Amino acid sequence: MKKTILSIVVGVLTIGVFTAAAMDASASGSTASARSKLTIMAPASPGGGWDGFGREGQQGLRMAGIVNNAQVINVPGAGGTIGLSKLVQMDGRDDILMVTGAVMIGASALSKTPESLADTTPIARLADDYSVLVVPAASPYTTMEEFAEAWKQAPGAHSIAGGSLGSIDHLLSGLLGRTVGINPGDVNYVAYSGGGEVLASMLSNTAAAGISGYNEFRDQIEAGTLRALAISSPERLDGVPVPTFIESGIDVEMSNWRGYVAPPGISDEARDEMVAIITELHATDEWQDTLRRNNWTDSFQVGAEFDAFLEEETIRVSDLIRELGL
Repeated sequence: MKKTILSIVVGVLTIGVFTAAAMDASASGSTASARSKLTIMAPASPGGGWDGFGREGQQGLRMAGIVNNAQVINVPGAGGTIGLSKLVQMDGRDDILMVTGAVMIGASALSKTPESLADTTPIARLADDYSVLVVPAASPYTTMEEFAEAWKQAPGAHSIAGGSLGSIDHLLSGLLGRTVGINPGDVNYVAYSGGGEVLASMLSNTAAAGISGYNEFRDQIEAGTLRALAISSPERLDGVPVPTFIESGIDVEMSNWRGYVAPPGISDEARDEMVAIITELHATDEWQDTLRRNNWTDSFQVGAEFDAFLEEETIRVSDLIRELGL
């Protein structure tokens, strides 16, 4: 009974914190408000990739003095689509940005949500992250070629742990399966809500392999508790001693891009101010250091270039989901 009451209280407080942050930001909804107080929504739980991206941006904006006060709020759930829905409802708000990326496109397409990134105001693409396929240290597989051969022989016996349905991890597992000769529908993919749970499944040897962003697994790879077999980048990344899938004879590459969008209905002036803020962040030494520390690839885009990328990416991911029968 005490636990139930505590859960209710925590839930009410969480909703209250989000509502208070939203109302406080709304009350100062002028174009200049983003410079004085900017809210960054991470549509995921604390500790995940989007949360980390949002907090890196928050830190960079603060350190460079681009924004007087930047705060991060978390709105987790459903591959980011709950946060997306809330953002779309904030029509006209010019002091909030939401972290987004390829995962949200996949989640929207897979679950057929009423909202999509087409309902937001694109601001900027900042970085590409790449996914790595790992196995536990005790695994008999030491190369991607070895794993692919065994996987092809017995897909069901090789469960692959990864992020939410429709995520890059999910799409990559299906694409890898199809490329090595496995029906994507036969891939034994086990979805988790975040990289921490994927890691736990690896360390407990409950999955044959796992897919997530390299940084999610980096400490365990370096410690030797996980073995990285291949990464989804088109070529090897500096400082990352992991072969690509292409090097391993599997012609697959896929990036998990990340960036920012704003609510719909904001003025052109407000949009330009948001773009200017993120452009200034991208130019700082702090952000360039962030890219290096996280092994992210700089993929900065704004304006018409980013708009066109979003349209193309939405079509590409939707087509892939359909082709893979997901």
